[in-house]
Amino acid sequence: MSILPDWRIRELAKAGMIAPFEDRLIRTAENASVISYGLSSFGYDLRCADEWKVFTNAHGNTIVDPKAFDERAFIDIRAAEIIIPPNSFVLARSLEYMRIPDTVMVVALGKSTYARCGIVANVTPLEPGWEGHVTLEFSNTTPLPAKMYANEGCVQLLFFEGERPETTYGDRQGKYQGQQGVTLPRL
Repeated sequence: MSILPDWRIRELAKAGMIAPFEDRLIRTAENASVISYGLSSFGYDLRCADEWKVFTNAHGNTIVDPKAFDERAFIDIRAAEIIIPPNSFVLARSLEYMRIPDTVMVVALGKSTYARCGIVANVTPLEPGWEGHVTLEFSNTTPLPAKMYANEGCVQLLFFEGERPETTYGDRQGKYQGQQGVTLPRL
């Protein structure tokens, strides 16, 4: 299994792996600097959509439990930017829709621009045969409010290609297959 370079990522994207797809690294838009997104040498910088779920304890006794998720644990916000409260957490989704080929595995890493501001990204691997909007998790590890931007880069994807596994995510009809929007935990 080896990491894919820009030309191979481009081939797979044009065959439907990433939509919409930016063929180069974008650093400015409408004469303003943006947090870069698009194709890089050995990866693709994914963008956040404008849909956010901010965790809150507004109800005082809400517990975050993956087996019994209480939707009162967050508030939905649709905005071009979001303020993550200190020591808090937000869910978002990718602007791009992904269709991972059966021979590709994708790992996401946080972008240095956000990491240097104390925003840590956690995204689970995108398995062979999976498709959907990527649900993105961001933690503000600072004691200060932190800002994130929609329609700009938020994580970098690294693509690895190898032989097709016996069973892909699509074959086993995984619980997050075809997810749209910000997707909450499922059992």
